[in-house]
Amino acid sequence: MKLVYLTLEAPREGQASYVHVHEIINGFKNQGVNVTLYQPSYTSKPVSPALIMRLLHAVWLQIKLWVGWEKGSVLYIRAHYLAFPSACMAKLCRIPVFHEINGPYEDVFVTHPSLNRLRSILIPMQRLQYKWANGLIAVTKELQDWANKEAERNDCAFISNGANTDLFKPGLPKPEDAPDQYVAFFGGLTRWHGVPIMLEAVGSKEWPERVKLLIIGDGQETPQVKKQAAVNDRIVFLGRRPYKEVAAYVANAIAGLVIINNPESRSSTGVLPLKLYETLACGVPAIVTDLPGQADLIRDNDCGVVIPQDGPQALASAVNELAKNPEATTRQGQKGAAIIQQSHSWYARSVETLTFIDSKR
Repeated sequence: MKLVYLTLEAPREGQASYVHVHEIINGFKNQGVNVTLYQPSYTSKPVSPALIMRLLHAVWLQIKLWVGWEKGSVLYIRAHYLAFPSACMAKLCRIPVFHEINGPYEDVFVTHPSLNRLRSILIPMQRLQYKWANGLIAVTKELQDWANKEAERNDCAFISNGANTDLFKPGLPKPEDAPDQYVAFFGGLTRWHGVPIMLEAVGSKEWPERVKLLIIGDGQETPQVKKQAAVNDRIVFLGRRPYKEVAAYVANAIAGLVIINNPESRSSTGVLPLKLYETLACGVPAIVTDLPGQADLIRDNDCGVVIPQDGPQALASAVNELAKNPEATTRQGQKGAAIIQQSHSWYARSVETLTFIDSKR
């Protein structure tokens, strides 16, 4: 099979999108698929250009894609409003096209509030892409239901995130700059990742005195994290680190934090984020907010703690409880590592994805 992978979001190293894109592609290649990746030219730069320039880049990238199109290829799109021209071209030319759906429409409006005035245009554009596609792949069960409803179909697949179990695993040596005891957050410092909740929790009386909050990542909340780290020595901010270095920090933590919240109901379609699988793969329990998907995984496998959304005191108490009970913490971590190793590797995800594509193209 020949497959063309289009992502109009720049997948930068250190971000979940980078991992998802490249792990799935590597899995495809390991199964003998010839994959060509089309991504924005500014992907290697730390900051994206202004909105108008991103629009022009998206148009130019898709022109390049279709000028270089190889007959017999399948088009795989990481769902994006601006992929509409490629969806039209695929429909006109009867080319098999698949969309990987990582969130509802609201995601873009939460991240870029200025685009709210274009909702009446952007949402129908995305809905049409879903209706025209040969197949849809959603990363949570709730998102699967949502996509079927939006596209007026019943065949959307549920294929979640996974973990690189060769990289994220228990027993990795502790980095020299890691604190003695800590809980870890890693990933994009975005509005819905609960950064204010974590910062408030670490300052509460319930938070254990000797346990640090280690933060690895970058994003819109970075200035606030830096500000708080300057006045609270319980916060250790390392900024962005190479993807391959992150696993060692996670594997030596008391717990990993997945404190996703639900602004404008964007998480109501469920969340199973990459950092959840990677945390568990390291043999470390996860503290997660009570949202569909991630809370179910933790409860069903007894591999962490579920806390209420927007609950800094509950987070502090959960950290305190895990720090006081190392035997129980180790047991939960072992359960998490086992379930990821058995069922949630990236290679397993790529096999599921390719099997679905084969059945629909």
